[in-house]
Amino acid sequence: MSAIPTIRRRAALAQTAGFLLLAAGASAGWAQGTASSLYPPSWAQGRTAEQAASTLAPNPPGLTAMPGEEIPLNKIKLPKGFEISLWAEGLPNAREMVIGPKGTVFASTRFVGNVYAIVDRGGKREVKIIAKGLNKPNGVAIKNGALYVAELSRIIRYDDIENRLDNPPAPVVVFDKLPKDETHGWKFMKLGPDGKLYFNIGSPGNIIMPPSTHAQIVRVDPEKGILESVALGVRNSVGMDFHPVTKELWFTNNGRDWIDDSLPNDTLHHVTRKGMHFGFPYCHQGDLLDPEFGQGRSCAEFDPPAAKLGPHVAALGMRFYSGAMFPAEYRNNIFIAEHGSWNRTKKSGYNISRVTLDKAGRVKKVEVFAEGWLEGEAYWGRPADVQVMGDGSLLVSDDVAGAIYRIAYKK
Repeated sequence: MSAIPTIRRRAALAQTAGFLLLAAGASAGWAQGTASSLYPPSWAQGRTAEQAASTLAPNPPGLTAMPGEEIPLNKIKLPKGFEISLWAEGLPNAREMVIGPKGTVFASTRFVGNVYAIVDRGGKREVKIIAKGLNKPNGVAIKNGALYVAELSRIIRYDDIENRLDNPPAPVVVFDKLPKDETHGWKFMKLGPDGKLYFNIGSPGNIIMPPSTHAQIVRVDPEKGILESVALGVRNSVGMDFHPVTKELWFTNNGRDWIDDSLPNDTLHHVTRKGMHFGFPYCHQGDLLDPEFGQGRSCAEFDPPAAKLGPHVAALGMRFYSGAMFPAEYRNNIFIAEHGSWNRTKKSGYNISRVTLDKAGRVKKVEVFAEGWLEGEAYWGRPADVQVMGDGSLLVSDDVAGAIYRIAYKK
């Protein structure tokens, strides 16, 4: 199936009243500003006078799910020996994933407000909606059988969730003192080896001097409700994981927009000590001073990234491969879901990348692992997160197709 009909169907859907009402609530993240606006929308901050007439604007969010038979997985290219299949469908705007102790896969959403539970019924997956009407419930984590959900400005908890999928309990508020900024306010959440919940608080604008409460990675003790800063100078991280051996935090970061097509790169970062500063808004990608905020500063003041991932690729969910299904050389590699660019005249990303580390834990190579969601300048899907299954296969969520795929290896 060609990607073009899918794009046209999505454009038609954008004309419906329901889409427009939801889009109004999401306008800070992607919609065009109106002529009567006193200020440009956040995504347009940082444009030069020459760029003001640009037609580039954020991609509209995926709010529906493609029928499984229309998802063209035959277009996905993988290394020899790997294969991809449709694992679950009917999950509009599926984003971050986490797996419960009993094998239930939970998937969040950014715009739709749902949290899904996917149960394997002997080879067939059943999708349940266990929460509705939440405010950007993008972050999910599991601890002691409870599902933690990070909304825009609070973290909530659903106790004993896998035993109550058909009758979910009322959520318990864990922490509700987070900023309410819509721009970069959605969270990616990961349970740390220390039992604390790690997540991002993004910059409330494309390129601004953020408040001290923003542009950082933080952690909260879910029992004591104590919030701590972990890393500073982080514009917008929507993916993080802990190395299986060193237990150190790694995360992806989305660079600013409106410098040019090739700058800056999105980046991968390695946290080796508390309080590291990765440069935003003064320095981008470790070696590029910001045209405005970089004046009088040096990139040498800040901690450099572990790797550059490419300009505007929208690096989101990332996981270390800890399974045993893939060949041995994949062990402890990093897989990154690249959601795909909008601030670029020729699109980039829309794939899964693989990052290989050397024996010292430094990045040795970054390469494309899975591609095919982008055809020319049209896309039919956008990878949002990856997750390693108990059998060693790799799940990939797609928030445009509203589906989850399974990548497996056969000798």
